[in-house]
Amino acid sequence: MELLTQNQLDIQILTLDESWHYDSGFLCRNLQFKDFVIAFEFMKAVAIVAEEQNHHPNWGNVYNRVDIRLITHDSGGITMKDIELAREIDRIFEEL
Repeated sequence: MELLTQNQLDIQILTLDESWHYDSGFLCRNLQFKDFVIAFEFMKAVAIVAEEQNHHPNWGNVYNRVDIRLITHDSGGITMKDIELAREIDRIFEEL
């Protein structure tokens, strides 16, 4: 998969929730939920989509927070696979 140029990435980030940002080579978003159970439900829903896309996030969870860092490891940077997964993450977050 082809890496996005910085200009392409800047344009694509504008199509995502405003909390997405580029940091140290990753497309990142930090989410907060009402409690651990809802955070875990979110992670389960994302896991199903990620498995379908065969594109898995780097993420962590502490109580009601989920921190996500996306990168296409095979390509060594951000690709449209990351943007597509970010869009699905936004959709899932809005549905909870």
